[in-house]
Amino acid sequence: MVSLMALWLPILVAAVIVFVASSILHMVLPYHHSDFGKLASEDAVMAALRKFNIAPGDYMVPCAGSQKAMNSPEYIDKLKKGPVAVMTVLPSGRPSMGASLVQWFLYCVIVGIFAAYITGRALGPGANYLSVFRFAGCAAFMGYSLALWQNSIWYKRKWMTTVKSTIDGLIYGLLTAGVFGWLWPR
Repeated sequence: MVSLMALWLPILVAAVIVFVASSILHMVLPYHHSDFGKLASEDAVMAALRKFNIAPGDYMVPCAGSQKAMNSPEYIDKLKKGPVAVMTVLPSGRPSMGASLVQWFLYCVIVGIFAAYITGRALGPGANYLSVFRFAGCAAFMGYSLALWQNSIWYKRKWMTTVKSTIDGLIYGLLTAGVFGWLWPR
């Protein structure tokens, strides 16, 4: 067994490498550019929504509000007429990447901590590279990828977007696995 404190270096190095890799995947490579589509009448939709001064948050339209209301004829009629949407409203103005990047880095550290915990409980000091790679990589892949599938299952996010993000998670998991195998205590 290896303690979390003994694994602080692979946790931080993996977080930095994943952070850099994710920047390359999202800013340099074009395959995420199609994750979101543009509305045909974007200006008209924005103008129509603007007058409601919707606070930042997550919304569902129509929203039943209760289990009982989901069976009401009025709610069912709204569903039939459409549109049906799940949306996140962000604050107006230029997005602040700084806070999001800090949160993403902290998330990478947290995934590394869980990968370290699982791997450290399964293996001892001096474990061979491939064993460390397998445990750390699987744990990191789960942390970076599997929960994303819920958004496609329940909120109908495009499966292709989820698959691309899962591939990203596989890359991040492999990078984390490589760092843990490389820096594993002897």
